[in-house]
Amino acid sequence: MCTVIVHVPETAGGSVRLLAVRDEDPNRPWQPLGLWWPEYPGVAGVRDVRAGGAWLASDAASGRLAVMLNRADTFTGDRRQLESRGGLVLESVAGRSPREPRTAGFNLVEIDGPRVTVTTWDGESLGIEELLPGTHMIEHRAVDDPESARTSRWLPEFQDAAPRSGGLHDEWWGGWLDVLARSGELSPDDDAAIIRDNRSHGYPTLSLLACVASVSAEGAKTLFAPLRTPGEWNALHFVPPVQPE
Repeated sequence: MCTVIVHVPETAGGSVRLLAVRDEDPNRPWQPLGLWWPEYPGVAGVRDVRAGGAWLASDAASGRLAVMLNRADTFTGDRRQLESRGGLVLESVAGRSPREPRTAGFNLVEIDGPRVTVTTWDGESLGIEELLPGTHMIEHRAVDDPESARTSRWLPEFQDAAPRSGGLHDEWWGGWLDVLARSGELSPDDDAAIIRDNRSHGYPTLSLLACVASVSAEGAKTLFAPLRTPGEWNALHFVPPVQPE
């Protein structure tokens, strides 16, 4: 039940801004934002150790970024036969968006320079939506879904705090972090919470980390910050991708 906030610029010369919060089982091993894939040179991402793919990944030089959010699907077969969704993130950043996925359901946010699309898969049909300029919120439902407690509560505040200008390397995310901090005052099992503990909803996942990214035709800059305790808000201090030894 991850959450993504994305601001699409008015002009092709502007920068896309993104804030993504990852929910995952704390017992599933992962590696922080880093250059983990020699077969994808220049791609930095948050790596899922078990399957080898990425939750979020970006290519600083090409100005591409992708981040994966799970969603319900109609698949009724043996899920052990499905491929990992994390591989789609790496392929997307390499310029190959999914068209015939063999995975569980997803919302895949894809950024290419100033253009943002959301590719949706429900197990039967694939949908592609290009986002209009402005600030949007995506989780496990439709984009800007008014039926979502999370979206209806916080999207107006993210819209009011959206960064309106600045370059690729500015620390533009302060207003959004203030909103995220206010959301962290809710109980983590509240339907409207962004920093979440989903165990009471039947899922073993808690909020683990956040990333911010600025993407434009000039390139992409992505930063990373873990939560000290899964499912509990703390002030975030974003750092660049790590360099594997």
